Amino acid sequence: MGYFTNIYNSDLPSRAVTVYMYLKDRAGASGQCYPSIVRMSRELKLSRSTVKRAIADLVKAGIVSKEQRYRQNGANSSTLYTLR
Repeated sequence: MGYFTNIYNSDLPSRAVTVYMYLKDRAGASGQCYPSIVRMSRELKLSRSTVKRAIADLVKAGIVSKEQRYRQNGANSSTLYTLR
């Protein structure tokens, strides 16, 4: 059975499958990466709102978790995505 079989056989919309594949491609051995919504949108040729909906689908399905990261001065940094 291939690694992506569960994703392919899931009820997730195609946008979520596409974003998952993107995150998997960018994740290191730890299964973590932190691309921006703008970057994903540009590289996948999807709207920002579509990427956000896809991430919400993945989080709701328990396949991806996300954590907002902050700089030392308290300003927002990147969002860390962890694939499960």
